[in-house]
Amino acid sequence: MRTLLICHNEATLDREGLVRWLGSFSTVVGTVVIREPAGRRRRRIVREFKRVGFGRFLDVLAFRLHYALTAARADKEWERRELERLRARFPAPPQAVEIIVDSPNTPAAEQFIRDCQPDLVVARCKTILKEQVFSIPTHGTFVMHPGICPEYRNAHGCFWAMASGDDANVGMTLLKIDRGVDTGPVFGYFRVMPEPSESHIVTQHRSVLDHLDGIREVLTAIAGGTAASVETRGRRSAAWGQPWLTAYMRMRRRGRAERPVLQS
Repeated sequence: MRTLLICHNEATLDREGLVRWLGSFSTVVGTVVIREPAGRRRRRIVREFKRVGFGRFLDVLAFRLHYALTAARADKEWERRELERLRARFPAPPQAVEIIVDSPNTPAAEQFIRDCQPDLVVARCKTILKEQVFSIPTHGTFVMHPGICPEYRNAHGCFWAMASGDDANVGMTLLKIDRGVDTGPVFGYFRVMPEPSESHIVTQHRSVLDHLDGIREVLTAIAGGTAASVETRGRRSAAWGQPWLTAYMRMRRRGRAERPVLQS
């Protein structure tokens, strides 16, 4: 099985850790590394502002500030430890070529993927891929979406499941990309129990890293033509966005209220 990874430049758990994991059971033929220009980030911010409005956008910014002050440093340390663990578990990194691009939808990225001739692509990126890109691999392009679909489509599904009190649906969905946003065929759910002390970023990472063996089995079955998709018709479907500080505070208050009281 020939695999290719699409990921962001700063995502070392993907760029190095998941590449090592992919190399343990497949032939990694390349990595498309996205180094986004500042202008694209600004456009993403403008889109979120238009989507949620001024008041809610302040809520989004407040959460980002809160995260930066309270959890970002600890999360970076957690990611460093996880990368060391992946290096120890998968000590032989594949000798696959990388291409660094502004977007995976550029002609250069598309040609690179075509030249690599992957059987299967794993996309770990925020960018919505064009059909002429995601349709290149023989067996399709797959995302590890941080949320249970179709209930938690779009961004930060783990956060919104926790914020909704839906702890049974905190996890990752392995799905095949189609023309919609997280609407393609589902090939597996990988749930985790959220820990009160961890951030939603760590929870999202764990939904992948805690299930590498299971994900490998599903990807291998897809490449072998024996995997079956999961029926999702008739279920609630909702698209979510960036976390809000007000939703986070409600989640924390509920967590404290549900915490058992120790008897003296």
